[in-house]
Amino acid sequence: MNRHVITIGVVLGLAGGMLFAGSDPSMSDTGQGARATATFAGGCFWCMEGPFDELDGVFSTTSGYTGGNTEHPTYKEVSAGGTGHAEAVRVVFDPKTIGYRELLAVYWRNTDPTVADAQFCDHGDQYRPAIFYADDEQRRLAEASKQEVERTRTFAEPVVTEITRATAFYPAEEYHQNFYMKNPARYKLYRWRCGRDARLAELWGSAPDHGG
Repeated sequence: MNRHVITIGVVLGLAGGMLFAGSDPSMSDTGQGARATATFAGGCFWCMEGPFDELDGVFSTTSGYTGGNTEHPTYKEVSAGGTGHAEAVRVVFDPKTIGYRELLAVYWRNTDPTVADAQFCDHGDQYRPAIFYADDEQRRLAEASKQEVERTRTFAEPVVTEITRATAFYPAEEYHQNFYMKNPARYKLYRWRCGRDARLAELWGSAPDHGG
């Protein structure tokens, strides 16, 4: 069921999504040096912005939808299921300051890699954990990182996180962007009610800083 209804009881207006600009999903020249992008899905996108925002070398994070076939989906459509899209976060970063390996390390520690079609209290393939690679190098690093997590894991369940090529990314409605900063009380309530930090601590030994 919809997490915003269950845990918060907030009804919010919806606006249309828009396609992420840029012809190359991995790199663009903005006049401020090369910028790379990384795209990750780890359940509720509210919870995936903060861990990356606090990293040196990260320029921005954007919550959105990717991995499906519906063009310009809305939150209502994605959260209902059936679009094929996952809630995801796109990270724009300076590869000279922070590497993709470091982003992967942060990603794993903020997800439950043992569940294929859910994350914490949110269920359905729209909340699946996934790494969307932009090029062959990101794919290689993602697969190596997954193998390392599998090798060193202290939990019994296998790692089932999807690794797949990045496709069109549609930014979510504005009210979702930086939700953890705009609505900190509601964000923390949702996170607690969803059991996210408790499960992360169970998996990884301690809950990571989540920017909230």
